[in-house]
Amino acid sequence: MPDWEKRFRAPRIGLPDWAEHAPDRSLFVSNATGTFELYTWDRASGSQRQATDRPHGTTDGTLSPDGEWIWWFSDTDGDEFGVWMRQPFAGGPDEPAAPGLDPSYPGGLAIGRDGTAVIGRSTDEEGSTVHVVRPGESPAEIYRHRESAGVGDLSHDGSLIAIEHTEHGDAMHSAIRVVRADGEAVAELDDTKGGTEELGLSVMGFAPVDGDARLLVGHQRRGRWEPMIWNPLTGEETALSIDLPGDVGADWYPDGSALLIEHEYQARGELWRYDLGIPGAGGATSAGAGDTPAGTTTDTSLVPGHPLTRVDTPAGTVSGATARPDGTVEFLWSSAAHPPEVRSTSGKVVLDPPGTKAPGSVPVTDAWVEGPGGRVHALVQQPPGDGPFPTVFDIHGGPTWHDSDAFASSPAAWVDHGFAVVRVNYRGSTGYGRAWTDALKHRVGLIELEDIAAVREWAVASGLADPDRLILAGGSWGGYLTLLGLGTQPDAWAAGLAAVPVADYVTAYNDEMEALKAMDRTLLGGTPEEVPERFEASSPLTYVDSVRAPVYISAGVNDPRCPIRQVENYVQRLERRGHPHEVYRYDAGHGSLVVEERIKQLRLELDFARRHVAGVRGDEAEGVTPR
Repeated sequence: MPDWEKRFRAPRIGLPDWAEHAPDRSLFVSNATGTFELYTWDRASGSQRQATDRPHGTTDGTLSPDGEWIWWFSDTDGDEFGVWMRQPFAGGPDEPAAPGLDPSYPGGLAIGRDGTAVIGRSTDEEGSTVHVVRPGESPAEIYRHRESAGVGDLSHDGSLIAIEHTEHGDAMHSAIRVVRADGEAVAELDDTKGGTEELGLSVMGFAPVDGDARLLVGHQRRGRWEPMIWNPLTGEETALSIDLPGDVGADWYPDGSALLIEHEYQARGELWRYDLGIPGAGGATSAGAGDTPAGTTTDTSLVPGHPLTRVDTPAGTVSGATARPDGTVEFLWSSAAHPPEVRSTSGKVVLDPPGTKAPGSVPVTDAWVEGPGGRVHALVQQPPGDGPFPTVFDIHGGPTWHDSDAFASSPAAWVDHGFAVVRVNYRGSTGYGRAWTDALKHRVGLIELEDIAAVREWAVASGLADPDRLILAGGSWGGYLTLLGLGTQPDAWAAGLAAVPVADYVTAYNDEMEALKAMDRTLLGGTPEEVPERFEASSPLTYVDSVRAPVYISAGVNDPRCPIRQVENYVQRLERRGHPHEVYRYDAGHGSLVVEERIKQLRLELDFARRHVAGVRGDEAEGVTPR
C-alpha cells in the first residue's frame, strides 16, 4: 500500500467534547471503522464505544451537560436535511430528541442543565426559526425571520439565549440578539448600523457561572476578529488587552476566571491564557488593545502583571482546543509534515487511536506574492529534487476559510506523485483581516482568480512550476474557482479537477439551501433577477465554451450546497462541444465521510492527471494498479 493511501486509512480522532457537569464523559469523531462516526469515551473507566453507525457517516453531535445523553444530527444520505436524535451515553436505542419539529437544515443547538434545548432550524419555506424544547413539552417557537439566523448559546442558568442573525440582509456580518426563554428581547448588539462599513459579530459563549450574564463576543471593530465581553443585562462592554497580530478567538475556562485564546496568524495557530482578574464570575480587565504593528508578535508571557500567558504548543496549526476543569488544556494539533494528534498541556497525548500510524509528509514553505489587491500568502510543498515540477494549485473552499500549516492527505498524495502543491489564501480568505475577507464582493470569483494568477506567475518565474504542467484543482468554492479559472484563464492550465463545484451560478442559487442563497445575495449584491449581469460574470457556465484544458468533475448527487442539476447543465455544455471531460457522480452530499470513497476519488484524479498532463508519474510508480 502506498503512503498516500495509508494516510487516508490511518485511524484519526477529533478533539473530544466533554460534558460540562460530567467531565469524565466525552464524545469524539473517528474514522476507525472506515467511516467517520461518533464515539463515547468514559475517562474514568477508559471504555470507548461507537455511538453511531450509518452508511454515509456522522460527525455532528454533542453531549448534554449532565453527560447522560448524546445528541446527533440525522440527515438522509448527506443532504444535511434532517432532525436531532439522541441516545443514552451508556448505549441504547436512538430516539427523536425534539418530537414535533419537522426536518430542516440545522441552525445551532444549545442544551441546558435541566434538559431544555434551544434548536435553530432553517427551511426554504420558513426561513430561520429558533425553538425552545423543554422535557415533556411541545417545541415552542421563539424566533422567525426570512434571513439567516442561528442559535449562539444558552446561559449557564438557562435564562438567556443568544441568537446570531442577519435581519439586515448581510449574511457575512451577523448581529447578536439576546432574548429570554419565552422570546422576549433583552438586548441587541449590532455593529452593522451607524458606520460606513458593516462589521460582523459572533457568539463565543456565555460565562459558565450561575447568575453571570457575561457573553463572550467576537467583533471586527479593529479590522480583525478579536474577543470582548458584553453584559446584555447592563450593556457594559469590556475590551481585552490582547496584543497579538492576526485573528483572535476565545473560549471560557470552566470556572469563568480566564479565557483560552486561539490565535491565528499567517496560516499558523497558537494558544494563550487570558486571566480576567477575579476567579469565577467577573472582574474582566478593562484595557484598550495594544498598538503592536502588523507582522510583529509580542511575547507578553514574560511581562509581569500582564493577563496573557502563552500555552505551550508546537509550531503548526491548532484546530481546536478546550480547557479542562483541572486547568490543563487539550488541543488538536498538526502541521503539514506531521499527522494530527490530540495533545494536552500535561505533556500527554490525550487519545492515541489504534492501528497503523499515518506517514508524515513534507513541510510547507511560505510565499508572499504582490497581487493586484495586496500581498498574497501561499503555502508551498514540493517533492525532492529540482524544479520545475508539475504543479497542482489546490484551491481552498469557503470562500471564508483559509489554508494553514496543517496536515492534509490530499496535498501529501500529490507530492508523493512528484507534484509541487501550491495553496493560495486569496482575497476572501479569513485570517488576514476583515478587509481581505470582504474584498471579493460583487466581482465574485474573478477577484480570487486574480490573486491565484499572481501566485501562478511567481511559481513559474521562480522555477518551482512547469508552465506547461499546471493543474487547477479544488473542492466546493475551490471547485467553483477551478471551473471559472479554466474558462477565464484558458491558456494557463493543462487540466482542471473540480470537486462538488458551483458550475452554473443561477441554477445553483435557485436549488441551494436557503442559508447559501442569503450568502450569495450578500456576495453579489442581490438575486439573479436583481443583478443578472453579476451572476453572469461570475458563473463558470458563461465561459464554458472557452475552456481548453481537459476537465474532471466529481459531484455528490444529494449535495444541498452545490446541487447536482447545475453541475449537469455545465457537463451538457461540455458534451455539446465534444470537449474532453470526465464526471464522477457518487451517492452522498457535499463530500464523503467514507474513507474508501475519498481514496477512490483521489485515485481517479491522479489517474486523470497522469493521462492528460505529459510526464506525470502514475500510480504504477507507487507499486499499485489504478482501480
